[in-house]
Amino acid sequence: MRPQLAPKILNEETTNEDLRWEVEAVLSWHDEDAKAAIATLLQDCRHLRQQLALAEGAMSRGITRGWRPSFDRLLSGRPPFDKQ
Repeated sequence: MRPQLAPKILNEETTNEDLRWEVEAVLSWHDEDAKAAIATLLQDCRHLRQQLALAEGAMSRGITRGWRPSFDRLLSGRPPFDKQ
């Protein structure tokens, strides 16, 4: 079984702690092998992009009221993981 993701909370400090926990969980799952962890995450991204492409092709604009899925996430100005 793969590591479970931390719950989504809007508090930035808690989110950063959750992200640290998730990073440690992923590394632990891969026996501290960072390259294996990155490879798995890239495969997950590839799979999810394929699923998103299938969903986009299957749904009509009427169902989503004009919304279209985005394949890339918008990055804010700060890094995703603050090292402390």
